[in-house]
Amino acid sequence: MRWQKTAQAVIGAQFGDEGKGRVTDHYAAEAGCDGIVIRFNGGAQAGHTVVTPDGLRHVFSHVGSGAFAGAATFLSRFFVSNPILFLKEMAILAAKGVEPAIYVDPQSPVTTPYDMMINQIVERERGGNRHGSCGVGFGETIERNLTPAYALTVADLADLSALAAKLDAIRRDYAPVRLARLGFADAFVRNADLFRSDAILEHYVADAQRFVETVAVADARTATRGRHLLFEGAQGLLLDQDRGFFPHVTRSNTGLRNVLTLAEELDLERLEVTYATRAYSTRHGAGPLPRELPEKPFPGVVDATNVPNAYQGTLRFGWLDLDVLRDAIAEDLADAVRLPGLSIKTRLAITCLDQVGDEKVTYYSGGMWRRASIEAFVAAVSRTVGASDVLVGFGVDRESITWRVKRRVKLSELL
Repeated sequence: MRWQKTAQAVIGAQFGDEGKGRVTDHYAAEAGCDGIVIRFNGGAQAGHTVVTPDGLRHVFSHVGSGAFAGAATFLSRFFVSNPILFLKEMAILAAKGVEPAIYVDPQSPVTTPYDMMINQIVERERGGNRHGSCGVGFGETIERNLTPAYALTVADLADLSALAAKLDAIRRDYAPVRLARLGFADAFVRNADLFRSDAILEHYVADAQRFVETVAVADARTATRGRHLLFEGAQGLLLDQDRGFFPHVTRSNTGLRNVLTLAEELDLERLEVTYATRAYSTRHGAGPLPRELPEKPFPGVVDATNVPNAYQGTLRFGWLDLDVLRDAIAEDLADAVRLPGLSIKTRLAITCLDQVGDEKVTYYSGGMWRRASIEAFVAAVSRTVGASDVLVGFGVDRESITWRVKRRVKLSELL
């Protein structure tokens, strides 16, 4: 079928939390059980909320946000698998009557409990200088896998005795050296009981076995054959490891780079990319937030997913800066020049517009503060980023997402 040469991608254009889950669910509903969501970056730190029209709700982490719509999930080699948290998520979904098919690339890096320990210990030790980590060991997994002697992938989980031996080496030899390199050598001694616990090691080996038994281990071409492809990104462009506000970034490429690599391997000819943003900006964790506000931008702002936690604190808010948005998207699209045979269609999704209420939207554009009606605001964002196709979201489920009806906006409406 011709559509097998075409794929859709949903990418966050801010610092994450832009509504990628509901947009992915919207597209997955169109494909139905023929769809497969490809996770092309990130790991267990993703928190993509999907609410079905009948009220079923889940915050997706490993599993793709198209699962409610019947889509399978493929965890690519650019995705970090965490067996501990994966099994918890699958149990939660099973209790809701959802049992998605999950495929995992054998080269997918795997998080150990020791990566999570190091991550959480270091963030606590940093105090007010925290980097904004979620505390699930994602970045530490990437770092450890740079050293072949301690690297661990899904393929390595098949041999349980070899896995136990490598885990022992990680906790005994790697962990103290890593903590010392980060400037917290004493922290290993203070947490020695955790690192030396055989019960933790043995429980993880059992979890790894269950993980391998639950998923289908397959490469990208095998897992996606005959499916409608939907790439789902984690975090956002402003957290990209190469383009974000270092050191307050994630250890992955959050935009098109990994998508393009997979698209080339899968012989795709057309990619429809939807960049998602809220009607305002948010950031969960430390680091710069352009046009930051001391409180919520609108009284109607409600976020049941991003609750305060010990590692990232509370959700922060700001007015949307269209100049920052435009530049981030343009820089990401520039990567596509390396695949001249791939046609790119750029789309935009603006979520949380229902939270604006009857108020005008304040935003920043062209070096000026502006206030406009919702319709004029949507037109301004669309024009600024150069996306003629715009999805607008006025609620939490897929039925609240619609294509914008175009109308010529008067200049006076943008002031």
